[in-house]
Amino acid sequence: MIYLDSSYLVKLYLHEHGSEEVEAWLSSQTGQVVCCLHGRLELIAALKRQQREDKLTEAQLRATVKRLEQEEKAGVIRWLPIDSILMESACARMQRFPPSVFLRAADALHLACAADAGLKQVYSHDRHLLAAAPHFGLKGLDIINSAHLS
Repeated sequence: MIYLDSSYLVKLYLHEHGSEEVEAWLSSQTGQVVCCLHGRLELIAALKRQQREDKLTEAQLRATVKRLEQEEKAGVIRWLPIDSILMESACARMQRFPPSVFLRAADALHLACAADAGLKQVYSHDRHLLAAAPHFGLKGLDIINSAHLS
């Protein structure tokens, strides 16, 4: 399984900075793309933001959501469930953070979801999520920045 947070998933559905790097990297990988279920809502919110900013028409929005739904049905992406056990795991881990660690609640869900699924790494372009990943026993990787370094 390859855990992509919504910052990477958006790059697969919208053409933006880092899209080419993420698509090229992902095409060389084996394994199913997974993300915590709330990542689906984050993806839709990002699409709506693009529409609000006049970067995406209603027709483009519908076509993008249709593509997402087709890829879900085909098993290209699988959403990992959110339940009370995951929520408790995220809360407990976050309570143990040193005060200097900044992490949004939604990103804590991403990290707890990946850790509880037994994954060892997550892929993201979110610097706060990446910095907090070790507190969940995960390695946070950003192939976009890595691609620019090579």
